[in-house]
Amino acid sequence: MAPVGENLWRGEIQEGWRIGAVPNGGYVLALAGQALSQALPHKDPLAVNAFYLAPTVLGPVDCEVEVLRKGGNTSHASARLYQEGQLKVVVTAAYTALERLDGPNWNETPPPAYPPFEDCSSIGGPKLEFRQRVDLRLVEGGELYVTREPSGGGVFGGWLAHIDGVDPDPISLLMFADAFPPPAFDLVGLVGWVPTVELTVQVRAHPAPGPLMARLSSRFLTDGVVEEDGEYWDSEGTLVALSRQTAKVRLPK
Repeated sequence: MAPVGENLWRGEIQEGWRIGAVPNGGYVLALAGQALSQALPHKDPLAVNAFYLAPTVLGPVDCEVEVLRKGGNTSHASARLYQEGQLKVVVTAAYTALERLDGPNWNETPPPAYPPFEDCSSIGGPKLEFRQRVDLRLVEGGELYVTREPSGGGVFGGWLAHIDGVDPDPISLLMFADAFPPPAFDLVGLVGWVPTVELTVQVRAHPAPGPLMARLSSRFLTDGVVEEDGEYWDSEGTLVALSRQTAKVRLPK
């Protein structure tokens, strides 16, 4: 994303990031996250919320940024992503300097005890375009892709990394927060489509080099609407992000 005018950034949604024909929502959010990072005095996302009004497509994308407040420790802004004059995504965000955060620490839930990244197998082949960019290795829920039968647990857990080996950063956490398959697949099977309505990502720390450990779960499926709660730890076991999505489960008629 590069500035092209007052409060306006432009980029391009490229191949390699699609799920089917639609670019991954986390990837699109990371583009907006780049523009916000350039527009604000604080460079790191702290809390970012996106509503997806319409699917994006490959090609140019414009991002209008409105700075709402520049504070000493936190800045706030909104962003609107357009393609061909159509509003596609609306984002609101708080940005900070993560390295300056200081205060108490407490975890109710420790990181999962997963086998090392190197001992886990990737899922999805090169025919699934998004998997050309993201190395996804499931530990929990992976049997679904072998048996094709949902367990009813509504949980996927494992590892995430860039295929090219680039280490994660705070902006890429916005993308990784939408990288796992929907846990609803473990409830209804590998059928249909689970489009994201809304995605919120909270970033807690700069991730250490190496792959991310993640766990994504759903507890309630109500009239086709499902929530997805995500937890993300870096290679040193530090919680670096949390996410929540609202999505719709659309089954074939």
